[in-house]
Amino acid sequence: MEKRVNVSKMISLLFILLLLWVILQFLAPYMFPPNTIQNLSGLPGVEDNAVLIRNMSYPWNIVYSIGDRLCHQRSDRSFFLNENQMPFCARCTGIWLGLAIGLGVSMRYMFGLSERLILFIVIGILPLAIDGLFQLFGLWESNNILRVTTGVLAGFTTGIAIAVIVDEIRETQFFQKFFK
Repeated sequence: MEKRVNVSKMISLLFILLLLWVILQFLAPYMFPPNTIQNLSGLPGVEDNAVLIRNMSYPWNIVYSIGDRLCHQRSDRSFFLNENQMPFCARCTGIWLGLAIGLGVSMRYMFGLSERLILFIVIGILPLAIDGLFQLFGLWESNNILRVTTGVLAGFTTGIAIAVIVDEIRETQFFQKFFK
């Protein structure tokens, strides 16, 4: 890890977009009267709450719709703000937040592709995998604090990995030839 000499425009753009996305997720429950969004539980990859989401105003309908499609949104595994359920469960919220933090750190520091970095990424994702799999197989019931913590850690290391990938692509001959 070394301090970045020049801030990468692509990493900065990704950071800004993810930060805005995270802010929208935290603002969304405040855009509705308390106790109006209570149980979004469903399955990932399925539009379970289309009727409720269709009646929401823009951009909150987009935020909740993406949450509906990407996350199970189980109410017992979600945080509530303004007495309304957030668009994503605690673990997914942590992942989104961690991605933004990881990209933010990568704007200031450059991480070279190395075996140590790969080990760092694996170690960062492993707690989420262990918690999720052990819970899936009924070995324990996790709680939202652990879910958001493992999500932030996994998102953080993934954000750094994305920045390393962007840096590596920028260094390729193809990129330098066509995108100087």
